[in-house]
Amino acid sequence: MFGAIFRWVKAVGYLVTGQIDAARRTLDTNPHVVRAKYDEVLSQQTSRIQQYKQAVAGLIAQQEKKMATIKRLTEEVEKLERLKAGALAKAKERVATLGGKSQEEIKQDEEYLKCLNAYNDFSSTLAEKQERIDEVEKDIQEYETRIGEHKVQLQHLVREIEKIKAEASDAVADMIASNQEKEVADALAGIAQDGTAKELENLRNLRQEVKAEARISKELAGTDSRVQENEFLEYARRSSSNSEFDQLIGLAGAAESGSKDKAGETKTSALPE
Repeated sequence: MFGAIFRWVKAVGYLVTGQIDAARRTLDTNPHVVRAKYDEVLSQQTSRIQQYKQAVAGLIAQQEKKMATIKRLTEEVEKLERLKAGALAKAKERVATLGGKSQEEIKQDEEYLKCLNAYNDFSSTLAEKQERIDEVEKDIQEYETRIGEHKVQLQHLVREIEKIKAEASDAVADMIASNQEKEVADALAGIAQDGTAKELENLRNLRQEVKAEARISKELAGTDSRVQENEFLEYARRSSSNSEFDQLIGLAGAAESGSKDKAGETKTSALPE
């Protein structure tokens, strides 16, 4: 018993599922639903592209920061180059003022040592700055490559959006045309589900009924008899008018004489000899 109940419930489930699938298919083929689904797809794709654009914009912002860093480092390098040149020039000037002192004495000179230390510090810092510039330039080049690739990808996605828009219009048009063709075919086959064929049949039956009612009303009102009588009267009037015209031109007498002669001959020929 439980098995039978289970099979019955399962069969009901299949029936409901089939009805739901049929209803879903009907909705899915509706042009408005198709348009709405395409609009949803376009909205999602557009949102993803917008996020992608924001990500690429972030890369561009990082690249611009790197370029600003390059500019700042370049300015610092130029300043360090001038400081180096200044330290070197001051050291040369100090050496010139020391005159006849030996190299050992010059190298122990306080002002000379200051110039030397400054020159070495500027050179070391300059080397670090130059190394940093090289690193940043490499980063900028990598950003440039990645941004270029992302731009190409974005252009491809935008073209895909345009294709989807065109496809949406074509799909809706095809769906409308297909539904119209199906409705016409179903109506002609008598299997239309929207009542169109039934409505056409009712209209045709109603037309025949109205025509029949008009014919019956016409017969009951004697319209046909009066029309027939009028036709007979018109014929009699024209016949009378033609006879009167024949008499006026003398054709009526000749015709009557001819008729009488033919009648006499016929009558005479009928007598016994």
